Amino acid sequence: MTATVASTNHDLVLAGPVGSLDAYIQAVGSVPVLSKEDEQALAHRFRDEDDLDAARDLVFAHLRFVVHIAKGYMGYGLPLGDLIQEGNVGLMKAVKRFDPEYDVRLVSFAVHWIRAEIHEFVLRNWRIVKVATTKAQRKLFFNLRKNKKSLAWLSHDETLAVAKDLGVSPKDVTEMEKRLSARDALFDPAPAADDERVFSPAAYLPAPDSDPATLVEKADTSDDASTRMAEAIETLDDRSRDIIESRWLTGDKKTLHELADVYEVSAERIRQIEANAMKKMRAAMTTSAA
Repeated sequence: MTATVASTNHDLVLAGPVGSLDAYIQAVGSVPVLSKEDEQALAHRFRDEDDLDAARDLVFAHLRFVVHIAKGYMGYGLPLGDLIQEGNVGLMKAVKRFDPEYDVRLVSFAVHWIRAEIHEFVLRNWRIVKVATTKAQRKLFFNLRKNKKSLAWLSHDETLAVAKDLGVSPKDVTEMEKRLSARDALFDPAPAADDERVFSPAAYLPAPDSDPATLVEKADTSDDASTRMAEAIETLDDRSRDIIESRWLTGDKKTLHELADVYEVSAERIRQIEANAMKKMRAAMTTSAA
């Protein structure tokens, strides 16, 4: 075979598993598997000549392996299409870093990058609260189910055996088993019958504006400030009051030049009158608050 992939498959597999997932899987499965010689030739073209077509052909020829690996993570309840997309990202990273000088097939090199991307996706999305943050917890997260022989809780001896096999402490095994057995609680309570009380996290989190004392205090402060400002405006002469109201207290605010035309003075003079009026108002509001 030649070191190219049929262009008819390019548009379908380029965007990942969108639309019909079955059609996507069938399409990537029809892409011919590369021989070692073709794979090496494409890898050299990409590395030595920066040939993006060669890189694309390497990716397309290995998408079937991503699907195979992604199916192994379906037990976490995440959409297969999303798992495949994340695996494809890992595959592209592997192609970018693949060195054809080593006598290793791309699939053997890429499997680690594919799994790493899928692992990160599972850890980010399997639960709202992260269940695995340390290296030991991550190892347990992806291996504990495989080591459990049933859905029942591990016995003391089984816990010790799993801890020994995975190189972690028995305490870590027990803690991860608890996390895997837990379920996320709904933030908002589900509808309940008339004689049934349902509690959820939302019932224990007060709204930031739920304190009546705070609400009354804010309302009183706002009313007091509005009253003092109205009284301060009344201390101004007619022209100063009109300038302040026209500049700041109406929806259709006027410019300095517009007011200058009204009073037949310069815009700078209007600015001075405005500044003096503001100063007088602040003094009046301070005095009334004392």
